[in-house]
Amino acid sequence: MKDSNCDNEVLIIGGGLAGLTSAIHLTKMGCKVIVIEKNSYPKHKVCGEYISNEILPYFNWLNINIEELKPTHISNLQFSSESGRIIETKLPLGGFGISRYILDYALYKKALSQNCEILEDQVNEVIFKDDIFEVQLASGKTLTSKVVLGGFGKRSNLDLKMKRNFLQKKSPWLAVKSHFEGEFADDVVGLHNFKGGYCGVSKVENNLLNICYLTNFKSFKKYKNIEEFQEKVVSKNPHLKNILENSQPVFEKPLTISQICFEKKENVENHILMVGDTAGLIHPLCGNGMAMAIHSAKLASEQTIDFLSHKISRTEMENNYSLNWNKNFKQRLWYGRLLGSTFEHSKLSEILTTLITYVPFLLPLVIKKTHGKEITINQ
Repeated sequence: MKDSNCDNEVLIIGGGLAGLTSAIHLTKMGCKVIVIEKNSYPKHKVCGEYISNEILPYFNWLNINIEELKPTHISNLQFSSESGRIIETKLPLGGFGISRYILDYALYKKALSQNCEILEDQVNEVIFKDDIFEVQLASGKTLTSKVVLGGFGKRSNLDLKMKRNFLQKKSPWLAVKSHFEGEFADDVVGLHNFKGGYCGVSKVENNLLNICYLTNFKSFKKYKNIEEFQEKVVSKNPHLKNILENSQPVFEKPLTISQICFEKKENVENHILMVGDTAGLIHPLCGNGMAMAIHSAKLASEQTIDFLSHKISRTEMENNYSLNWNKNFKQRLWYGRLLGSTFEHSKLSEILTTLITYVPFLLPLVIKKTHGKEITINQ
């Protein structure tokens, strides 16, 4: 599959979930791959750290044994409104809790074991010319390849360089995440609303509790620090108040990320196949972003392999990927945006929660619309 005009077959910009999973898939199939990641491993990331079991058949095919990482097994969803009205339901496929610190590091080591090269560097620019990519790095190096996958996260300097459309609208969202020691059911993922945002709570490995919440910056900036915001806003939900008061933080200080954008993104731009959050970010309220990132890696890898094997043209590769991505994720993202906008309004949130309480089948319906089926493997 090697082209004499290129140093590499595939360059992957970003070594997060989607980037590393793509690297493992492509090297398994014999491709020469370089991942460019600006941070070193292992590293904590702002993330809900819950993954739907829909990805397990794919991970099994990649010979990734999740059980070795000792995740928690999650089978129930607990949902509460701002006032504390609560609903609980079974998750159809279930899922597991695992920290990005542990999971990303395991994927990193797996990619290295399959002769994937991982460079700690930053991409300054990507140029596509004469059917070849030229990728310029901050270190001064220039790499060439036939295919580039973009897995550079929710928002990056490369998005700005590429003048991606989703950046035209300023995003009001801020996320805060930390690990805690405290009592919480192992088999539950909690989604709890508070004024101006919502919070995910679930166990990860080593009996640690991951608490990650998303809030409107307008609400947050009224308070002098995270502690005051949690006390005066987040803890107005009695369930969150109980969890926070009875848990001890493990991190020296919480991780934060701002300007989180849920606007529609293009999944192919400048001939780059975008994967994970770079292609589209689902509201955390839907609790399924990690599974989507992993699934998108599979879709991109399959088309890349067919292109490098000369089975399809570049145009067919891009069109097929876009079509498959939209088929699997477009509707889920739309429902996520709809739910997110609904729960931004306290009164609407209360009305919907009350309605779901009296009509219990609605919550499983919401889950069905925002989660996928088990990923199928075509041998």
